[in-house]
Amino acid sequence: MQRKGERQTMTGKEYCRYIRTYSELEGLQRAHTVVYCAQTVPGGVLAQLRWEQAGRVQCSTVLAPQGSFARMMQLLRYLCENSIGPEQWLEELDDADLKPELAKIEGNDDEIKDRFAVALKFGTAGLRGVLGAGTNRMNIYVVRQATQGLANWVKTQGGSQTVAISYDSRLKSDVFAKTAAGVLAANGIKVRIYDALMPVPALSFATRYYQCNAGIMVTASHNPAKYNGYKAYGPDGCQMTDDAAAIVYDEIQKTDVLTGAKYISFAEGVENGLIRFVGDDCKKALYDAIEARQVRPGLCKTAGLKLVYSPLNGSGLVPVTHVLNDMGITDITIVPEQEYPNGYFTTCSYPNPEIFDALKLGLDLATKTGADLMLATDPDADRVGIAMKCPDGSYELVSGNEMGALLLDYICAGRIEKGTMPKNPVAVKSIVSTPLADAIAAHYGVEMRSVLTGFKWIGDQIANLEAAGEVDRFIFGFEESYGYLAGPYVRDKDAVIGSMLICEMAAYYRSIGSSIKQRLEEIYKQYGRYLNKVDSFEFPGLTGMEKMASIMQKLRDNPPTELAGHKVVKVTDYKKPEETGLPAANVLIYSLENGATVVVRPSGTEPKIKTYFTTLGKDLAEAQAQKDALAAAIEPILA
Repeated sequence: MQRKGERQTMTGKEYCRYIRTYSELEGLQRAHTVVYCAQTVPGGVLAQLRWEQAGRVQCSTVLAPQGSFARMMQLLRYLCENSIGPEQWLEELDDADLKPELAKIEGNDDEIKDRFAVALKFGTAGLRGVLGAGTNRMNIYVVRQATQGLANWVKTQGGSQTVAISYDSRLKSDVFAKTAAGVLAANGIKVRIYDALMPVPALSFATRYYQCNAGIMVTASHNPAKYNGYKAYGPDGCQMTDDAAAIVYDEIQKTDVLTGAKYISFAEGVENGLIRFVGDDCKKALYDAIEARQVRPGLCKTAGLKLVYSPLNGSGLVPVTHVLNDMGITDITIVPEQEYPNGYFTTCSYPNPEIFDALKLGLDLATKTGADLMLATDPDADRVGIAMKCPDGSYELVSGNEMGALLLDYICAGRIEKGTMPKNPVAVKSIVSTPLADAIAAHYGVEMRSVLTGFKWIGDQIANLEAAGEVDRFIFGFEESYGYLAGPYVRDKDAVIGSMLICEMAAYYRSIGSSIKQRLEEIYKQYGRYLNKVDSFEFPGLTGMEKMASIMQKLRDNPPTELAGHKVVKVTDYKKPEETGLPAANVLIYSLENGATVVVRPSGTEPKIKTYFTTLGKDLAEAQAQKDALAAAIEPILA
């Protein structure tokens, strides 16, 4: 194969040409040449892709707007280097939904570039992107390519040569899951796939239960409906490590997105015995493991808790109601508009239990029914949010930090009371989560470990305890983004056990004439009025990541010396593991003289820079005023 490219200016016109010439490979391809060229013309930029083979010429031409030559040249160079183009996709497509999309964008160089100029990057969080055609979109070809990369890595790992797969309710999640299974089976790798949608914790559990080499969860978590994603897990049921993800990414790079993946149909994989469904034994073992973590078993059978629950049209309905019914909570009203799987998420544009809009229908129903609690899980059911009933009959949303503190307090007090607290207990939280949890842990004699953001780091701490034969020391882990885990049976956050423990906690406080709201106020009275808030700054488009990197570098080169009139007394840069004792991460923490902290970190899954504010006041008003002042000070720096 030969490739050459050139750019010329001829009589005031810009012209570029990239050529790839392929020799004949017996049984694989005939000799052919592909020419990618563009030229400025009076009406704009004329771009042409031309195939030449055995005297036959096939052309496809588009006219892009004036002034777009540089962008078109960049796109053609990318298409040439990867030997692909929109027209090739049109010829190869197995997914009928993609053809109309490609036809619609023909001639629109910005839309073409957005889809083809870059490829979705595979990392420790796998893939996540908008559904559609192109290398920068989630579609069956990108899924096949990613899975072939994963298969290449699995084949080097020995072991069972098995991969577990699950998926949620998002558009095409079932298609992508079966597509991934077909690629793995074509590579001789065994597959255990759920026969219906199941959440993240179920995937993590099955990966461990069947002693798999890896796991795949098809989901985009709480993103809007137009997104889907692909999470990869290691043999421990934890999201894939940096080292493994890097190897998989290299293998993906070697795989042609259209033709590079081995593939057989799902039906053929089943017929060959390579694809099997997850058995009832595995499902039962998961439920048993969750229910075994009740703090006060049997309490809920008589407490009379009244619950409104929304799975937000996701995967939580079956497992959450199964566990709640088993523990004795039967007065459950499901939000009807959000009960059944629906990847369009028509009732809320952002199916995220952190935000009010996602919970509004549930709150209205809770008000109508007089429920003690309103609870919601996100589409892949790894996160859970609630609204608690207040003494005046209103409902108040509980933040992830507040719930983390409440659950830690409840588990510690309950296990001490029941005599089930292990010797030298350990809890784990992320570095951006509330220091209130540290104070609670110290009160109960629990070792609190702080780790980098991302639940895999909490899973890593569980793995370390397991390796030391001390896994029972782990009692609870959480991160401020509504992720909780109270047992070592999985290695990712679990909204099923989170829902169980929250409901048990609410039932307990109800049984003693108290409430979650009352207990939270008691905690604040005991430890101080902590306030934890998160702001996000979005950087969309192809240049968004560059902008985010520039801002973070500027903060390192010229760190602020004061914020909102308070001196910065310490800057902790998590890119310096020699100072933090943790793996390198793109996180900055500013500690202020008044005890407040500001954390700045780019999101690992979205084009956002997040700022985490922790303030401590004599009351909520004082803590909020401190936060508002800090937010106003940091905003121009991140603009």
